[in-house]
Amino acid sequence: MINKYFTGFTLCGLALTISAHTMAGTVTTDGADLVVKTKGGLEIATVDDQFSFQLGGRIQADFDQFNGVYSGNGKSADSAYFRRARLELSGKAYGVWGYDLSLKLEESDSLIDEAYISYLGFEPLTFKVGRFDPDFGLENATSSKWITSIERSQLTELAGWANEHDEGMGLQVRGTADMFYGSASLIRPASNEDENGRNSNNLNLRGVFAPMAAAGDVLHFGVNYAYRGADESDGRIRTRMGVRGVSENGNGNRPDLAPKVAGAFDGDKALGLEFAYAAGPFSLQSEYLRREIEAKSQSVRNNRHVSGYYGQVAYTLTGEARGYKLNGGKFDRIKPEDKQLGAWELFYRYDRANVDERDFLDDSAKVQTVGVNWYANDAVKVSANYLKAKTTHVSNDVGDHKGDAMSLRLQYVF
Repeated sequence: MINKYFTGFTLCGLALTISAHTMAGTVTTDGADLVVKTKGGLEIATVDDQFSFQLGGRIQADFDQFNGVYSGNGKSADSAYFRRARLELSGKAYGVWGYDLSLKLEESDSLIDEAYISYLGFEPLTFKVGRFDPDFGLENATSSKWITSIERSQLTELAGWANEHDEGMGLQVRGTADMFYGSASLIRPASNEDENGRNSNNLNLRGVFAPMAAAGDVLHFGVNYAYRGADESDGRIRTRMGVRGVSENGNGNRPDLAPKVAGAFDGDKALGLEFAYAAGPFSLQSEYLRREIEAKSQSVRNNRHVSGYYGQVAYTLTGEARGYKLNGGKFDRIKPEDKQLGAWELFYRYDRANVDERDFLDDSAKVQTVGVNWYANDAVKVSANYLKAKTTHVSNDVGDHKGDAMSLRLQYVF
């Protein structure tokens, strides 16, 4: 653990040293002229766009307070922690090769968040090899820096293997043409092994149709499919109900919508649908997920049917529009026009998840979230969310089915 953090801070120091030398004095090169940008991190590129290097990162400091079903004993609890502290490096070499490296500096099991090499020579297609987040869903595709709520919908927890990498490796091809974006990924996660140590693969497919694809002028439709070749699965479904702090606090409650049943399931597939619309400062988005977990033997357990959806509406009081990128099929940052006032955004989200297994369980969780985001400038974002949760057939240790939470975040992006 010490070595991991030492490595991270060493890299930070090296990056700052490079930045200091880059901005001090005259820069000379034996090749093409360089363009150096220091607004929001450090970016160096040759004028012919054949070589580039970019250094950036994010810091997200969170505070959560919660009670009821969010805590083990129903009493008020709180947690302060770094949700993310990342150092991000990316660039291009010889015009057609790209690289990305994201390092976790917060407490985590692995130093490497993402690390991959891309080939850009077959436009409009891009090929990627390494460790990266699977492409599944609009909310998951949007960076954690620019999602509207502090935490993504609990929808992303219903099939975590479909939208989160598991310290494995994979390959992906993606591309954009006209009003369309698509990707196909084959991923070999580190933890999906049989008793002999043989790994199984995950397949992710995503397609987006966006006839309107500009900031403040968005009409977005998407479909996703994911399949996991699991030899054995315990079928567990857990949710934090929109509050990460329940995992950071000993009295936090992260209920099982479906408990573990070791070795009872094997087939696993998920289908997702996306919709988004934006007109000026107004935006609307919604997603639906359906997951089928197949039982090994119907005489022991039945198939588990997992479903969930959310609907979200947001409005920027100061008039700015949410950014949008067709390449990736995702929303992007809000850029405040007034650097003194910043941009102010209000939103509401309704979120529901359900797991059904005939003769065994029929559990659900509903969460309502209201919040405000202040984009103080291009680097600083301050967020506050109030959440109200209600569960059916699942509770904490004292039988609570309802709970409230308040979440705060201070974010700095460079």
